[in-house]
Amino acid sequence: MLSGTIWLWIGFHVFILAMLALDLGVFHRKAHTISIKEALAWTIVWITLAMIFNAGVYFFSGPELALQFFTGYLIEESLSVDNIFVFVLLFTYFGVPAAYQHRVLFWGILGALVMRGMMIALGVVLLETFHWIVYLFGAFLIFTGVRMAFHKETEVHPERNPLLRLVRRIVPVTHDYERDRFLVRRAGQMLVTPLLLVLLMVETTDLIFALDSIPAVFAVTKNPFIVYTSNIFAILGLRSLYFVVANAMGKFHYLQLGLAVVLSFVGVKMVLADIYHIPTGLSLAVIAMILAVAVAASIVRARRLAARNVEPEAQVRIEAGEEIKPKK
Repeated sequence: MLSGTIWLWIGFHVFILAMLALDLGVFHRKAHTISIKEALAWTIVWITLAMIFNAGVYFFSGPELALQFFTGYLIEESLSVDNIFVFVLLFTYFGVPAAYQHRVLFWGILGALVMRGMMIALGVVLLETFHWIVYLFGAFLIFTGVRMAFHKETEVHPERNPLLRLVRRIVPVTHDYERDRFLVRRAGQMLVTPLLLVLLMVETTDLIFALDSIPAVFAVTKNPFIVYTSNIFAILGLRSLYFVVANAMGKFHYLQLGLAVVLSFVGVKMVLADIYHIPTGLSLAVIAMILAVAVAASIVRARRLAARNVEPEAQVRIEAGEEIKPKK
C-alpha cells in the first residue's frame, strides 16, 4: 500500500519543497504583480505535474488508485475556487498590493502542508477506529452543500477573527506595509506588519475550508497517501489559479451552486457507503458533469448579460424583481 511506504512520503515532500524553493527563490524572487499570462503558465505547470504524478501512481499501483487520485484532485481543485473568492475579499479588505499577494499565498501553502497533514492523519485514525464517523462526515458535507447553495453572498469579517484579535493584543502592528516583509525591527522592538495579519487570515481560512474538502476526498479513498497528495497538488496550483480566477470571478455565477451540488453528492456517497458503493469512475463522471454544466451555464448567462448590455452587479437587482433598463 502507498500509505505504508515511508520513502514515498519522504520523496514526495522533498520534491514539493524543491519546487517551492525554485518557485520563490528563482521565479518569484522579487515581488511583482502576477500577470494573467504568467498565472496561466504556472497553472499549467502545476496541473501537468499533478498529472505526471497521477501517471506514476497508475504505473506503480494500478488504475484504481490512479483514478482515486484524479477524482480526489478534481474535488479539491474545484472546491479551492471557494478559497479564491474569500482570498479576493481578504486582499481587498486589507488593501494588499498586487505585488505582495503571491508571497502571502506562497507561505500560506507551507502552513497548509502542515495543517492538512495533521487533519488527514486525524481523519484516518477516526475512520479506522470509529466507522460511524463516515456517516457524520457525509451528513456534514450534505449540510454544507445545502447551506452553500442558498448562501448567495460570501462575507468576510477579519475583525472578528480570534487569532487576528489575539495577535493585535500581544504584539504591536505597523500602520503600513513594509514592502513584502512580515516582521520589521524598529528602535530595538520587533513589529508585525499587516501582511502577516493577512497571512494568518489566509491560514485560518484554508483550515476552515479543509473541514469540507478533506472529508470529501475520504469519500473517494481511505488511502492517506492519496488523500494527502491530491490535497497538496490542488493547493499548490491554488496560488496561480487565484490570479486567473480572480480576474474572471463575475463570469462564473453558477459555479458556487455547482460546488454545492458536488459537496452534497459526495456526502450522499459517504452516507450510502455501506449500502451501495458508488464506483470511483462514476463519481468522477458525475462531478465532472456537474462542474461542466455550472461553468457552461455561467458562460451563457454572461453572454446574455453582455447582449443586453447589463452590468453584472445590476443583475442582482434584476433577480430581485427590479426592472433595469439596458445601458444605451
